[in-house]
Amino acid sequence: MSKEIVDQVRAIANPILYNEEMELVDIEFRRESKGWVLRLILDKEGGVTLDDCSRVSHEVGRNLDVEDFIQNPYTLEVSSPGLTRPLRNEKDFMKYRHRLIKVKTLDPIENRRQFKGRLLGVSEKQIEIEIDGGVFQIPLSNVVKANLEFDRDVLRKGHPIK
Repeated sequence: MSKEIVDQVRAIANPILYNEEMELVDIEFRRESKGWVLRLILDKEGGVTLDDCSRVSHEVGRNLDVEDFIQNPYTLEVSSPGLTRPLRNEKDFMKYRHRLIKVKTLDPIENRRQFKGRLLGVSEKQIEIEIDGGVFQIPLSNVVKANLEFDRDVLRKGHPIK
């Protein structure tokens, strides 16, 4: 049932986000200690503002009220992905080349499943990460979880964090 709700929310949110020039990074619908939470994680070039979140929350919330397909009472949360944004697909990895990332794999590569290093690039359905001068090639199909990591070098050089 949760996947069906997520799919319906995605169908409602995507056209709204397209008009706002934003992308939907993730949707979660799950029970937490305070009850059911529907969480939308958004991103856009230059970063997401509080006004962006408020505007999208209002518009998506209004459409969800009209469609009324979620039976449980829930709280709608809209936010940005933050500094440790998840990387979910090839497009994400291409966008954040040269950034510091952390990757967990399903199967070990050279006897390890966790990698933290500089993302060199994406080619032929795999990512390349530089760690301490060595380069690891990880097939995208083996990536269980990947996130940007807080990168002090980016801040020192004056590059904006996306």
